[in-house]
Amino acid sequence: MKIKTALVTGATSGIGRATALMLARRGYNIAITGRRLPLLQELCNEIEKTSGVESYILNFDIRDKHEVFDSYDMLPETWKKHLKILVNNAGLALGDDSFEMCDDEEWDQMIDTNVKGLLYMSQLVSNSMKENGEGHIINISSVAGRHVYYGGNVYCATKHAVDAITQSMRIDLLKYGIKVSSVAPGMVNTEFSTVRYRGDVERARKVYKGVKPLSADDIASAIEFIITRPEHVCINDMLIMPTQQAMPYYVDREE
Repeated sequence: MKIKTALVTGATSGIGRATALMLARRGYNIAITGRRLPLLQELCNEIEKTSGVESYILNFDIRDKHEVFDSYDMLPETWKKHLKILVNNAGLALGDDSFEMCDDEEWDQMIDTNVKGLLYMSQLVSNSMKENGEGHIINISSVAGRHVYYGGNVYCATKHAVDAITQSMRIDLLKYGIKVSSVAPGMVNTEFSTVRYRGDVERARKVYKGVKPLSADDIASAIEFIITRPEHVCINDMLIMPTQQAMPYYVDREE
């Protein structure tokens, strides 16, 4: 069987975890990254038991450039040689305060994770893909990269940046045969809102009250569609909403 590998950032939960499991089912050896080592180890065990492929843990904070580069250097050369897919999933929102009330440390965390971390990983992997003569990079963006909303300020800015970076990467990497795609979800029921509201589970639940949101598996299925198109087909962008959502501020909630 032909060896093929994929790398998923932010794989400890939610979309990243669901995507790693999907790729494993499709026969990819999976490199998974994240900060929470016990959750990475749990996912690694599940992948190897249920899918019969190999998995490799890269435990680092994507905000730290040196950790990112040092960890990628640890990935075996055979994995890099057969690296077909990168899913840049690591990202977060913190708070929904009005601009003048925001915590600038949270701004730094969002910018360093959502933008700079994506850049670090993409540059490393694209150079491996360049040598391999093929590859596909999928950036997880957000509806917040298309529409701004009250309290979204810097989070929206980071996802607008992801959208611009994705378009630029698509142009720059065109000559190497590397595909670049963006998936922009609306409301997805993951840890996202719990993290945004700094661990306030009840407040996070209210985000989805009266709505059937998307699931992590829904987004993983969309990524599966993107990566299974014929070689001459690239899905550039995919914007995905629950049926009850039109934009961040237009949601039809049941009573």
